[in-house]
Amino acid sequence: MRKKLIAGAAMTAVAVLALTACSSGTEEAAGGLTIDVPDVPMHSELGDYEGEVNIIAWSGFVEPAWSDQFTEDTGCVVNRRVAGTSDEMVQLMRTGDYDLVSASGDASLRLIAGGDVAPLNLELIPNFGDDIVEGMKGQIYDTINGKSYGVPIGRGANILQYNSEVVTEEPTSWDVAWETDSPYAGEIIGYDAPIYIADAAVYLMAHEPDLGITNPYALDEDQLAAAVDLLKQQNGIVSEYWSDPSAQITSFAGGTTSLGTSWEVLRKLTEDEKFKSVLPEEGSTGWSDAWMLAAESANPNCAYAWMDYTSSPEVNGAIAMNFGMAPANAAFCELSDEAQEHCDYYNATDEEYFEKVWFWTTPLEQCIDGRTDVTCTNFQQWTDAWLTVKN
Repeated sequence: MRKKLIAGAAMTAVAVLALTACSSGTEEAAGGLTIDVPDVPMHSELGDYEGEVNIIAWSGFVEPAWSDQFTEDTGCVVNRRVAGTSDEMVQLMRTGDYDLVSASGDASLRLIAGGDVAPLNLELIPNFGDDIVEGMKGQIYDTINGKSYGVPIGRGANILQYNSEVVTEEPTSWDVAWETDSPYAGEIIGYDAPIYIADAAVYLMAHEPDLGITNPYALDEDQLAAAVDLLKQQNGIVSEYWSDPSAQITSFAGGTTSLGTSWEVLRKLTEDEKFKSVLPEEGSTGWSDAWMLAAESANPNCAYAWMDYTSSPEVNGAIAMNFGMAPANAAFCELSDEAQEHCDYYNATDEEYFEKVWFWTTPLEQCIDGRTDVTCTNFQQWTDAWLTVKN
């Protein structure tokens, strides 16, 4: 199980996030985002397999159950390096030793902006087709200037988990986790990472509309200050923070925590029916993972073959079930009753559900909400701000 972000420590390799906007402005539709990024060439055709592919992945994404078959089919030996955080993935990709990474949205723009990954020729990935859920195509965290840099793997929401023996009525709002008068003060768990600032911003979007926040990853200095103030307020009622999923499970199971932010898979892994979850009325943040190809990949043919192979319904579904997330390929849901049950649990094809989810996106100086009259805060500023929250 992964830790998506480093816990509370100052992050490295973030200076690249002070990006400058293109004169053409921002696009948030099917074309994703428009920003000034290095011009990395796209592969026009594929050649012979090189014999290996080197992959950085979250735990559970690359397993012998499917990688051995891939090697048998292609002759490409799969060399896996498991990473524990998005920060680690970015640093490893910059060594030039890897061909692919299973990046989350909080790492994607860093890699694109740094010229570390290449745009993808989707014609060379036949399984990237109509069965890939629409909500994972053309998103601003991995589609830049009309070019796709990521092949979707899976997604999930950061939901509100609670102990129903303590929280006897299903919460409808995040207020029980953020307000100082919460009856569960001292039993609340929060996420330990700079990107958690966006969770505060989601809450402020609903409860303090005068702040003008329309995208939780596009915060000017005043909006960032308001989010940090809310986080400091929450700090007074938080029992602990988590970045290690096993620690979060232990906290709930051990009775230290009654409610707080979670992933659906963590509730399932707790293996106790008293633990339930809900997507509150304000919505939530979330994560979406995608394969990204190194700009200087030594094995691009094997890498493209892997992206296509793992985008098939069977293999993509196996990854989703192994990790615990909604698969990117919706055709998997129709393969069996077990597959359908998995898809139902993780809301795989429920776009109405995911419309309420703001997927992790690296904060940039360019305001990705379309504003051009202000400068937004970047990831370095979020990192610096996060360090003040628990002091």
